[in-house]
Amino acid sequence: MKPMTLGLRAACAALLAASAFAGLPALAQPAKPTVVIVATGGTIAGAGASALNSATYQAAKVPVDKLIAGVPELASVANVRGEQAFQIASESFTNDKLVALGKRVSALLKDSEVNGVVVTHGTDTLEETAYFLNLVIKSDKPIVVVGSMRPGSAMSADGMLNLYNAVVVAASPSAKGKGVLVTMADDILSGRDAAKRVNIKTSAFGSQWGPLGMVVEGKTFWFRSLAKRHTVNSEFDIDTIDALPDVSIVYGSGSMNMALYDAAATPGVKAIINAGTGNGSVPNYAVDKLKSIRDKGVLVIRSSRVADGIVLRNAEQPDDKYDWVVAHDLNPQKAKILAAVALTKPQTTAELQRIFWEY
Repeated sequence: MKPMTLGLRAACAALLAASAFAGLPALAQPAKPTVVIVATGGTIAGAGASALNSATYQAAKVPVDKLIAGVPELASVANVRGEQAFQIASESFTNDKLVALGKRVSALLKDSEVNGVVVTHGTDTLEETAYFLNLVIKSDKPIVVVGSMRPGSAMSADGMLNLYNAVVVAASPSAKGKGVLVTMADDILSGRDAAKRVNIKTSAFGSQWGPLGMVVEGKTFWFRSLAKRHTVNSEFDIDTIDALPDVSIVYGSGSMNMALYDAAATPGVKAIINAGTGNGSVPNYAVDKLKSIRDKGVLVIRSSRVADGIVLRNAEQPDDKYDWVVAHDLNPQKAKILAAVALTKPQTTAELQRIFWEY
C-alpha cells in the first residue's frame, strides 16, 4: 500500500474539518443599525419639468418612502424607515415647526432601537435647523441634516448621494457625540457652523472653520471635532421648550433707514440682531436708535453681514457701556437661533454674552 501523498493528506484534513462543522449553525451576522429618516420637504424632495431644470423646479413633491426607495443602497448600510414630518420648502419653516421637529427627533432618539436620525431639509434654512437641533437635543446619537441643490429629476442630481452619505454617517458609531452634522457634497460639516454660501452650486455649503470630515465610498473619515457646547453638554433641552420668542434681524448697509429698527422692535420682540457691516458696525446715526431700543428692554446683538471672521466685543462700539451683546463668529441667522433658544429662559446681558461665547 503506497503512503498517502501530502496533497491527499491535506485534502482529507479539509474534508474532516468541513464535516466537523457541517452540523453547527452559521455564525450570526452583526445586526445592522436602525436609522430613521425624518423628511421635511425641500429640493431633495423636489421635481423639475425636465432633466435640464436644475435650478427651476418645485420643491417638496416627493414623499419620504419614494426618497428611500430611490436609494436602494441604503439597505446595505442600515435598517432604514421614514417619517414625513412636513412637506414644505424650507423658507417656509417657522419657529413652531422647529420646535415640533425638535421634539420628534428627541423622542426618536430615546428609543433604544434607534441608532441615528437623518433629517431631510430644504437648503435655504437648513443651517438654522441644524444649529437649533445642535442646541436643544439631549442625545449623543448621530443626527444628520441633509439636503440637495438639485431636484432628483435633474441631470447630475446630488440628492441621492447626499442622502446615502447622511445614512452612512447616522449609522456610524464614530459619529456619536460629535453634535448635529450636515452632509453635503461628500463633506461632513458641523451643524453649528455650516452655512449656505452659494445659492446655485452643489458645493453650496461650507464653514469658515472647515469640515469635520468626509464620506468616501461609504466610509467616514474624521479630521477635527467641534469645540463649542452642544447636544448632551447643552444647557437647553427641547423637552422643556414649547415656543421660541421673536427675534428680529436688521441688515446693515450704507445710508440706513431708521424705520427698519422701529419695525424690527415691535411689541413682543425680545432681541434684535444687527447684521452690521464689517465688525458688526453700527453707523453713528443709528447708535442712539439702538440705545433707545435697549433701554426699552429689547436686547441688541451685534453680528456681521460678512460671511467669515468674528465680531469683537468693545471694538467699533463700546458694548459694555451700551449693554449690547456680540455674536462672536455666528452669522446673523444663526445668532437669531441662539438668541431665541437662550431667551426661552430669563437672561441678563452678561449671561447672554457668556452663551454666545460658549455655543
